[in-house]
Amino acid sequence: MFEHILSVMIFLPILTGVILLMTPASQGIARITGLLVSLAILILGIDLYVHFAATGYLEFVEKLAWVPSLGISYHLGVDGINLFVLMAASLLLPMVYLVFTTREKGFYANLLIAQGAMIGAICAADMVLFYIFWEIMLLPIFFMMGLYGGPKRIPATIKITIYTIAGSLLMLAAIVYLGVSYHAQFNEWSFAISDMAKLNLSGQTAILFFFCFIIAFAIKIPLFPFHTWLPDAYTEAPTAATFVLSAIMAKIGVYGVIRFVVPVFDEQLARFAILLACSGVVGMMYCGIAAIAQKDLKRMLAFSSASHMGIIALGVFCMNMQALTGSIYQIVAHATSVGVLFLFVGLIESRTNSRSIEDLGGIAAKAPVFALFFAIALLASVGLPGTSGFIGEFLIILGAIKFNVWVGVFAGTTLIIGVCYMLYMFQRVFFEKTNPNTSTFKDLTLVEGLTFLPVILLIIIMGIYPHPFLSKITPTTALQFAGDTPVVAQTVATNALFPELTIEKK
Repeated sequence: MFEHILSVMIFLPILTGVILLMTPASQGIARITGLLVSLAILILGIDLYVHFAATGYLEFVEKLAWVPSLGISYHLGVDGINLFVLMAASLLLPMVYLVFTTREKGFYANLLIAQGAMIGAICAADMVLFYIFWEIMLLPIFFMMGLYGGPKRIPATIKITIYTIAGSLLMLAAIVYLGVSYHAQFNEWSFAISDMAKLNLSGQTAILFFFCFIIAFAIKIPLFPFHTWLPDAYTEAPTAATFVLSAIMAKIGVYGVIRFVVPVFDEQLARFAILLACSGVVGMMYCGIAAIAQKDLKRMLAFSSASHMGIIALGVFCMNMQALTGSIYQIVAHATSVGVLFLFVGLIESRTNSRSIEDLGGIAAKAPVFALFFAIALLASVGLPGTSGFIGEFLIILGAIKFNVWVGVFAGTTLIIGVCYMLYMFQRVFFEKTNPNTSTFKDLTLVEGLTFLPVILLIIIMGIYPHPFLSKITPTTALQFAGDTPVVAQTVATNALFPELTIEKK
């Protein structure tokens, strides 16, 4: 473990991607370079995870004054809230280079830049630094969609760009408001996230900028009704870009709510929590029903992903330790399961030249290993006990019932919708009769099998033995509700599931 591990994880892929774009490297060299860099990031991420002490506070802190006159600093750190988002960004990206081997140089270079920017946003402990990396994240996706996407990629690219820029401008306005408020209350400038929690915010102005943050993050998640960019973007983007959007970037939107909104706008969150929780439940229902009607496999998974992001966001808005712990756990559970499913869909498309459910069938007979891995990821995505998806959803539903019985009941029953369309799709694609499109379908190669195997095992391990993972999260989530705040006043900080972490209200 060395001192500047986070900076290396951020700038190694960014600088490598820029160099690849500026040099006449071949497609093969770009892919191998990207694979080696992403594996290096994975090794660093595993090292960081092993040495993470779960103190509840930021660890591996790097801090350097950047613009001292305005209190802006290059400030990085990892705690139980962003650890698993960071691990998802480290663990999943090498799979893309191993699975998709025929892309252009620019594709792999942009993927590296996206990975570095996402890690920067995840680890930033200064609001201005977070905003910079948040904006950089969009650029590689813009180019990957616009250059390498489907036939309707241009409208989809423009749509997601307009949505994201609009949300980013609202966030920038809110960040400026918080900086000015901190200067007014403490007579000094600071944009450190930890300092923002000290602010006393109230009145109509605070509500306005609270919603500026909420809308910005709701677009990225996406949360109903700000989800309309998602179906086209996920469908038209190349599979790797869809994978990044769904598995990691959407999770950074949830992380932003936890990091910024929960501690800073606690009073406003308590006031509008029921409205936001209902938005999450409605999004689950709407996107789940929309997924049933889809004939395109990738588009169906897009709506499914949006539906599951609704329950992750719900866990944050329930304002208690069980639900928040479940949301953080579900971030990595959803990233691994749905991320793998999107990659599998990419393989199906490359081997059959079709994503239409009606054009597929009988794949299990031709590719049993592929079918087995697909089934495990699918069952995790619907929350089958024994898989990673069950633990997070169970904690979220538990916390939702504690928050509001009816919200919890509707959220729990809505999950049944996902089971219906996922099992129907699996039965149709894998167990119907083979046809000309699937009669020559090949099973996973050795490289592909070894690529997916660690993630499949992680899905099972997280479902059977969650304690080692939960123990990294709970100290930080407990601290989120420690203190005399409006959030604590409406929740119980004591978590019956983790009595050793009980914190009494001050």
